[in-house]
Amino acid sequence: MSEFDAPQAPGPRVWAVGALCRAVADALEARFNPVAVRGEISGFSRAASGHCYFALKDESGQLRCAMFRRAAGLLDFSPRDGDQVEVRGRLAVYEPRGDLQLVVESLRRAGQGALFEQFLQRKARLEAEGLFDSARKRALPAMPRAIGIVTSLGAAALHDVVTALRRRVPHIPVVLAPAAVQGAGAPGELVRSLHSLYALRPRVDVILLVRGGGSIEDLWAFNDEVLARTIVQSPVPVVSGVGHETDFTIADFCADLRAPTPTAAAELVAAPRELWLAALTLLDERLRRALSGRLDAMDQRVDDAAARLARPSTLVLRQQLRLAQHAQRLRHAALSRTQRLTQTQQALQAELPLKFARAMAQRRERLERAALRLQLLDPALVLERGYAWLTGADGKAITRAQHLAPGDAVQARLADGTADMTVVATDTSRPRPTRVP
Repeated sequence: MSEFDAPQAPGPRVWAVGALCRAVADALEARFNPVAVRGEISGFSRAASGHCYFALKDESGQLRCAMFRRAAGLLDFSPRDGDQVEVRGRLAVYEPRGDLQLVVESLRRAGQGALFEQFLQRKARLEAEGLFDSARKRALPAMPRAIGIVTSLGAAALHDVVTALRRRVPHIPVVLAPAAVQGAGAPGELVRSLHSLYALRPRVDVILLVRGGGSIEDLWAFNDEVLARTIVQSPVPVVSGVGHETDFTIADFCADLRAPTPTAAAELVAAPRELWLAALTLLDERLRRALSGRLDAMDQRVDDAAARLARPSTLVLRQQLRLAQHAQRLRHAALSRTQRLTQTQQALQAELPLKFARAMAQRRERLERAALRLQLLDPALVLERGYAWLTGADGKAITRAQHLAPGDAVQARLADGTADMTVVATDTSRPRPTRVP
């Protein structure tokens, strides 16, 4: 075998460039995302579209970053080259150039990493206990009887929520349970305020837990474990509207529903009054149409009845016509029966004498035969032949010798009269009829 005939070892898979980029992106997604990275900003620029582009570097590496306009609009400071920052985002591959880049979802100055690590650990532990289970979360009431709000009296979030509720559902009562939303004592106040609203059930059947945006330190009260368990124990649905759209707290995961902002939380529990009024208007229109159609149908029936009642002569003529038809049928039936009766009578008159004569002859013959049989059965003829009819003292016929005993009085009826006799002896060995000598 020559070297050209030897089997070739299988080579590596041949990828299309775009397919390989997508495969690498999928691997990054499955292996790393989401990620949090700390580093120094380098080459920061903001495009006319509002998107921000920069590199994140340290002494051993550099990573391209892109922060799109939505996330960049939530920054509470202006990033500059040289800033030490912590970012959260997702690793991706920019396929047109095959570049690895980090799509930044939030950015803050460095120094908050320890809190974020504590947040992740607590989140993982509570999630394992089932506090975030979606199966236990409840739907919001379509039209709450009263809406409870837990937030600070001086918070801008309170103004935003109340304004949204007054605009959309001014007819629904609002119950405020004030509490600090920042600081060491905030978690305890939030828990007490929630319990105060729980006591108002069923009048308050949905609760808004809200505050504005801030750093992870500002929002740390909403990562409290006792507060998380209190939210889970709520007898009514709880909507969390804490921070901005990219801010997440433990309270968000425990609540029945998370809203991206406090205003959005208010809008979720308050369908606009105009919507309900439009629905009522539609129902009213449908009811009016149904009622109008029913009334029209009843009016038509009344008109038909009035038309019949207004001309009773028509009914009388109709009934007279029916009576005339019935009378004609009766006359026709009577005439037919009379004809059949006449034909039957004529036939009988023609056949009756012959049938009568035949019937009389047959009956006469049967009578003669019966008379002859009766004569043959006449007991007197038997007595004429020498037999006698014996009866006892009780007048009953004696037909067996064993019924007699010596000394018994018997009477014998003969052809020409009777004779009284006394039994002298009986012989039952050979019974035979009594014969008078």
